[in-house]
Amino acid sequence: MAETFAGSGISGRTVKAGAVLPALLLGLTLLVSYQPVMAADAGPDAAVPSAPLSVADAIEKGRVLLTDNCSRCHAIGAEGASPHKEAPPFRVVVTRYPADNLAEALAEGLVSGHPDMPEFVFEVEEVGAITAYLNSLEPKTE
Repeated sequence: MAETFAGSGISGRTVKAGAVLPALLLGLTLLVSYQPVMAADAGPDAAVPSAPLSVADAIEKGRVLLTDNCSRCHAIGAEGASPHKEAPPFRVVVTRYPADNLAEALAEGLVSGHPDMPEFVFEVEEVGAITAYLNSLEPKTE
């Protein structure tokens, strides 16, 4: 069964039921475990790659990013009302749009039709953390 998410800003894409979680887990695993290879002759000013985040650390980093950038208007947790009456709580957003469907928009520039919402652009590592956190808000099915 395929479902199209109208109004998601991602036109013409469908998601097959049951395919979202495995795809997200694979993407998150690849994102979190990616380590750039440093050249042997890289100088002392070369960037040191960070260690991969655990799933728990990714979820916490995503929570912090959303608190810092979004909580002024959105309820970001498992309960509570949004401070801005027209901003849906993120626990509701993830029931409408799976978090991995939002990943591209988070990386390229999340734009809403709502005039009060600013545009946000996140780095790849931040997108992985945000989607990990948003997935933690999805209702658990047994």
